[in-house]
Amino acid sequence: MKNSLLSGLMLMSLMISFSCNQQKNIKEEKTVQEVKNITAQEILGNPDYQAISYGGFRAKSRDTLPTVGQLKEDMKLLAAANFKVIRTYNTTKFKHAALVLEAIRQLKNEDPAFEMYVMLGAWIDCENAFTANPNHDGEDEEANAAEIGKAVALAKEYPDIVKIIAVGNEAMVKWAASYFVQPGVILKWVNHLQDLKANGELPEDLWITSSDNFASWGGGGPEYHVAELDSLIKAVDYISLHTYPMHDTHYNPDFWGVLESEEDLTDSEKIDKAMERARDYAMAQYRNTMAYMKGLGVEKPVHIGETGWASASNSFYGPNGSHATDEYKEALYYQLIRDWSNKEGISCFYFEAFDEIWKDAQNPGGSENHFGLFTVDGQAKYVLWDKVDEGVFEGLGRDGKPVLKTYNGNKEALLQEVLLPPVKKEVRVEG
Repeated sequence: MKNSLLSGLMLMSLMISFSCNQQKNIKEEKTVQEVKNITAQEILGNPDYQAISYGGFRAKSRDTLPTVGQLKEDMKLLAAANFKVIRTYNTTKFKHAALVLEAIRQLKNEDPAFEMYVMLGAWIDCENAFTANPNHDGEDEEANAAEIGKAVALAKEYPDIVKIIAVGNEAMVKWAASYFVQPGVILKWVNHLQDLKANGELPEDLWITSSDNFASWGGGGPEYHVAELDSLIKAVDYISLHTYPMHDTHYNPDFWGVLESEEDLTDSEKIDKAMERARDYAMAQYRNTMAYMKGLGVEKPVHIGETGWASASNSFYGPNGSHATDEYKEALYYQLIRDWSNKEGISCFYFEAFDEIWKDAQNPGGSENHFGLFTVDGQAKYVLWDKVDEGVFEGLGRDGKPVLKTYNGNKEALLQEVLLPPVKKEVRVEG
């Protein structure tokens, strides 16, 4: 009797265990299936899918590529910080994008529920780009075709990861004097990709855009308001807009500085007000672009392809310039822009995940080297200190180093380096 009861209990236990495992497998299979089927339309504008611009380069030259192992480390850090969509910039000139996709594929194979999606950028140049005589009315067709061709190949190889292709990065804005092209060049390649979608050579739910300055999308001066831009706006699946108030604290500081009415506020209140105006400045550029698009009778999403705030500068934006850059203001801008974009259903590919020191290799203190939320060696800047406190980076790191706070977590030491914006009446607008 005792043996019979024991056998019955064991059998029941096995049946329950089998049933639980079966339900777990079904649940996991459903989760994986849902993950695989998500589209760009479902990702963009969804606050559960926070986006960020990403470059994995650690050295002073992009000739030194990160390894797949290093990229996997970075993807784990970004996922832990709740980022699920990244943006890359080149497909052929540097092999970075292909390595990133391979890293994500390996992580998905190790954990089918792992989520990281990619906005894949194809670099576009004018004819004779980066020479003394760039021809902005022509294009480097061979190089551009190679970039687009590789983007197509990667989108086919990784359809579960690549959800967006962006034709060009700030390729139309006229201050990109070394390489910018006319909108017709971007339109040509956007139409090419849309044709591939229509013919079934690319997934129909893959979204096509170009990622460019707000002015290039019609939100600026009339010199951009040309027929080919209007056709481009109609051809893309959505507009990917760049806005950088930080740069305009030097170039166009109408919004920057301490107003006369604010001079009696505390220092922190003065900084808060200035940063709120910086946020409002970005919002105005976004709305100007929306207005131009709607003036054409077009209704489609507008998301932010880039915006960011450097944590240091030894020139225009630092102690000898507009007093804009430090980790404290970087954190304020990040939170302000995230709160607004999440509330409005706007995706924001915040610039950027990690500092990249190749961007101004000859000037380590240059602002371009300091836009990351993490330092190049994986320290968490002030904007991420709360994530460190939450323990989300436990067991993770970059190049063998654990994630620690900058300034050794000493907020007083950080605040000692924060500069007040200048008094508004003393700010000089560049002529």
